[in-house]
Amino acid sequence: MAIDLDELGKHVKAHGFVARIVIGEIKGSVPRDEGTSMLVWKDGQSGTIGGGALEFQAVDAARQVLDQSRSWASSHPLGPQLGQCCGGFVKLVTEIYAADTLPHAQSGLFVRRIGAQNSDKTPLSVSRMIAFARNRGLVIEAGIIDGWMVEPVLQQSSDLWIWGAGHVGRALIETFQNLPDVNLTWVDTAQERFPTHVPKGVDKLISPTPAKLMEYAQSTAEHLILTYSHALDLELCHALLLHQFSWAGLIGSKTKWSRFRSRLKELGHHEAQINRLTCPIGHPEFGKHPHQIAIGVATDYLSRNKALAGSRRIQDEQRFAKPDWAN
Repeated sequence: MAIDLDELGKHVKAHGFVARIVIGEIKGSVPRDEGTSMLVWKDGQSGTIGGGALEFQAVDAARQVLDQSRSWASSHPLGPQLGQCCGGFVKLVTEIYAADTLPHAQSGLFVRRIGAQNSDKTPLSVSRMIAFARNRGLVIEAGIIDGWMVEPVLQQSSDLWIWGAGHVGRALIETFQNLPDVNLTWVDTAQERFPTHVPKGVDKLISPTPAKLMEYAQSTAEHLILTYSHALDLELCHALLLHQFSWAGLIGSKTKWSRFRSRLKELGHHEAQINRLTCPIGHPEFGKHPHQIAIGVATDYLSRNKALAGSRRIQDEQRFAKPDWAN
């Protein structure tokens, strides 16, 4: 989880005083993880920290002092205090912002002392943790360390290009449009191939020669190729292998992929290049219905990105127990 400074600034501009409630620490069984946050203003809110009664109390407490720029931490044993069956423990950090107190991040992190708008110098324990993580290429996750709240700042969303507006393409859009931090670009050859309503935030591109649009895709984008034509699929795979990309998948059977591999070799692509393409996509064992395919593809997407972050993640015991650098 990360703080979205742009969203916070947008709501402060629209509503004046805005409270941000973030989960700083958890133990045991709890509804949401550290870093989960919500925004609260006089007559509205955005996001959720979960927990029903927990959220209700936190929102009510924030609204009672909404005209004051301040911050505080509150501890909530979910079972005894709130009568919830989770039985875990949550520490919330609530911070109220106005136009002149909006936070500033440094080096992709928002670090501050809880309970102080004008934070003192960052303690050595926090500085060492940050240096320890960065020197090893680890992800710094949200959490409380020695009374200080540390959060990564939300970075640019990932880009996913979906080539094809048929049944599977439509199911993929329906699935991925609800995922956070994903910019969707949807490509096909004609207007009539798209549904009447394209979800807000999805960039629709139309071209009779879609492979020529490949040059506009970001080098870090991911791609899913699933047009109505095998010839067009092959043309897109060829264009993609001539372009930089993060990950790419092609819908099809093992037989289709075997034929495509041979054709791509004939077009001059090396084995290592071709192996960067994934075919079939998703989890074929889930089924062949478009929405079953979409669920399998989304499962792979989330697992892949989770694994990428997990390979660099600081485990909870490393963050909250005494680490090597503290000896």
